[in-house]
Amino acid sequence: MSKNNRKMTNARLLSEYEDIFRCPICSNPIEVVNLRSLICYNHHCFDISKQGYVNLLSHPPKTKYDKKLFKSRKMFSQSGFFDPLIAQVCENMLEDLKPTSDTIKILDAGCGEGSHLSKIQQRIIEQSQCNLLGIGVDISKEGINVASMSPSKTIWCVADLAKCPLNDKQFNFLLNILSPSNYSEFHRILADDGMVIKVIPESKYLQELRGIFYNQTDRTEYSNENTLELFNRNFDLVDIQRVQYVVTMESKYIKQLVHMTPLSWGASEELIQQVLSKNKLEITFDFSVLLGKKMKAHRSIN
Repeated sequence: MSKNNRKMTNARLLSEYEDIFRCPICSNPIEVVNLRSLICYNHHCFDISKQGYVNLLSHPPKTKYDKKLFKSRKMFSQSGFFDPLIAQVCENMLEDLKPTSDTIKILDAGCGEGSHLSKIQQRIIEQSQCNLLGIGVDISKEGINVASMSPSKTIWCVADLAKCPLNDKQFNFLLNILSPSNYSEFHRILADDGMVIKVIPESKYLQELRGIFYNQTDRTEYSNENTLELFNRNFDLVDIQRVQYVVTMESKYIKQLVHMTPLSWGASEELIQQVLSKNKLEITFDFSVLLGKKMKAHRSIN
C-alpha cells in the first residue's frame, strides 16, 4: 500500500471513530477535517501524517528509544519469540468477550512499534469474527512510525499516557505490555465492565543477558514486587498467570535482542560485543500476565 493510500485509509478510520478522541490540550471534542487534520472546538489542530498516524503531543519528548530499537523489536517479534505470550493474552480476551453487535475496542497503551497489538487483533478476529478496532498509543514518534506500516484495522497515535487524548469509558480491553502505566487514566478510559491486561517481566526474564551485562552487581536480580503491589492497589486482580519458556537463539536474533532491550544501555561495549559474538544463546522469557477489573468504588465514581 502506498503512503497516500495508507493515509486515506487511516484518515477514514479516524473519521469513523473520532468520537473516541478528545483534545489533549483542552479536553474538548475533536473531529477529523478534510481527512487531513484533527481539530477541536478551540481550534487546536493535529495533522494526520503521510503514514496515516496522528501526533497528539504538544511538544516532542526526550527518549532513548530510537528507530533502530523499534525496527529490531519489530523483526524480533515477527520471528515469533513473543508468540506464547501473545497466545496467553488472546486466550484471556476470548474468554472475557461477550456477544455483542458493537465494535470491540482494544487500546494498547505503550504499544511501541505495534507488533503485539497487530498479532493480537489478527488472532482475536480469526477466532471470534467480532468487529474489532485497535488503537495503539505510544509517546515515541519513531515507534508509531514503524507501527503505522501495519495493514491491520488500527489507529496509531503519538500521545502521552499521562494526558491521554481519549474519552471516558471507551475500551473493552486495555493492554499494557512491558510498558509503564498511568492508572488514573486507565481507570478513566476503561469501560466499567472492561478488562486491563498488564504484562510484567518476571525474575528470570532475559536472565542470560542480565548475567553477562551485570555480573557481580545487584542488577543480576530482578523483582517486580513493587509493580504488582501498585497494580493491586488500583484494580481488582482477577488472575495472575505465569508464562515462561526458553528458546535457543541464533546470531541474527541475538543482535536484534541486544539492540531492542534497554538492558544493554547500562552495559559496557566490551560485554555487549561478548554477547554479539555468540553464534547461539539460550534465552529465557518469563512474564506475569495480570488481569484486572475496575474496583467497585471506581465504577461508581467514574
